[in-house]
Amino acid sequence: MNYEETFERAIDALRDEKRYRVFADLERIAGEFPKAVWRAENGLERDITVWCSNDYLGMGQNPAVIAALTQAAEKMGAGAGGTRNISGTNHPLVQLERELADLHGKDAALVFTSGFVSNEASISTIAKLLPDCLILSDQLNHASMIAGVRGSGTAKQVWRHNDLEHLEDLLKAAGNERAKLIVFESVYSMDGDIAPIEQIADLADKYNAMTYIDEVHAVGMYGERGAGICERDGVMDRIDVIEGTMAKAFGVMGGYITARQSIVDAVRSYAPGFIFTTAIPPSLAAAACTSIRHLKTSQSERTAHQRQAQRTKEALSAAGLPVMLSETHIVPVLVANPDLCKKASDMLLDKHGIYIQPINYPTVPRGTERLRITPTPLHDDALIDHLKNALIDVWDVLGLPKGTVDADCNIVDANGNVAQAIYPAAGG
Repeated sequence: MNYEETFERAIDALRDEKRYRVFADLERIAGEFPKAVWRAENGLERDITVWCSNDYLGMGQNPAVIAALTQAAEKMGAGAGGTRNISGTNHPLVQLERELADLHGKDAALVFTSGFVSNEASISTIAKLLPDCLILSDQLNHASMIAGVRGSGTAKQVWRHNDLEHLEDLLKAAGNERAKLIVFESVYSMDGDIAPIEQIADLADKYNAMTYIDEVHAVGMYGERGAGICERDGVMDRIDVIEGTMAKAFGVMGGYITARQSIVDAVRSYAPGFIFTTAIPPSLAAAACTSIRHLKTSQSERTAHQRQAQRTKEALSAAGLPVMLSETHIVPVLVANPDLCKKASDMLLDKHGIYIQPINYPTVPRGTERLRITPTPLHDDALIDHLKNALIDVWDVLGLPKGTVDADCNIVDANGNVAQAIYPAAGG
C-alpha cells in the first residue's frame, strides 16, 4: 500500500476538477476593516479589501469587544483550563450562556467551540435520545447539520428545499405518534433565501414534531435585539431549539444552542462533542458577551448593513452582472464554472486588490459556482463602486455572460434568452 500516493491522487483529483482550494495569507487591520494586508507567495505585501467576510457587522474590531477580550485574558489567562466537566467552566462563559438564553427567550443555552460542533453534537444527541426518531432535513442544510443527522444513526428523510407540501407529505406518512425532528436553517448562506419558519412551525404543531433551526447567518443581523429571523418574524417561542454562532455577526468565535432546560441539560450530559472538548477561553466568552449585549440595544450596525447590502445588489445588477436572487444580506454573483470562478477570484485579487473566495462544489451544486459577496456597514459607496467596476472588468476579460439569474440558475440576457457561454450552462 502506497499511502503517500493515495493522498496525492486525492489532491490531483481536486485539481483536475478545478476546485482545489488555495488560502490567501491575509492580516486584518483592526480599526480599518474591511482593509487587510495580503502577503503573496512571492513575498510582496499589498493592501486589499475583503468582500467575503462573515464578520458581517465588523464587530470583530469593535473597541469594546477587543477591550473585553484583552482584559479577560490579562485577568484569567489565555486558555479555559480544560473541558467543562473538568475545569473549564469559567465565569464569563456562564455569563455568556445567560446572555444567549435571554437573547432568544429560552430557559437555557449551551456554548460549544464552533457552530459546526454545536450542530453536529446537538442534532445527533437529540435524535438519539428520542425513541425511533425520524429526522426531516431540508435539502440545502449546512454540512454540520448533515453530519449531525448522520451521526445520530436514526432514520432520516430529506425534504425539498423550503417545500412545505413535500415536508407535510413526509410528516403525514410518519404519523403523529412517531418522534420527529425537523431540522432547517433560517438564512441559507450560499443563496441568501429564508425559510418559511412560521409555516414549518404550523406543520410541526399539526403533526407533533420537534423543530431545530440554524440561525448562524441571522443572529445579530435581524430582529429588534439581533436574535435572528425567528425574532423578526415573531416565532422564537414556536421553535424548540435555536442554534447560532458567535463567529459571524457577533465577530468572535464559538457556537451554541438555546432551548428548554431539559433539552439543553440532556445535550450537556450526553453529547460527546461537548463533554470531551476543551471549553472556549474566558477571553472569547467575555468578548462575545460584550458584542451580544451591544447588539441587543444598538440598531445602527444593522441599519447600515442592510443599506449597504441593498446598494451593492442594486449597483451590480444595474451593471448587468448576474446577481442571484437573495432575500438577505448575501450577494451571490453566478459564474457557473469552477475554473472560471477561480480565475475571476484570482484576477480580482491580483489586478484589483479585492478578496472574494470562489465558491465551488461541494459547498454549492456543480454548475452553480459563484462569488459570494458579503457587504458590511464598513463597505462605503466608494468601495461598492470599486467592486462594481472591478467585476465588470473581470467579466469582460474572461468573457463571462451578463444578465439576470432566473429561479433555475440560468443567466438570462436582455432579450429574455438564456445566455450562451463557452462552458456548460448552470444547472446543466
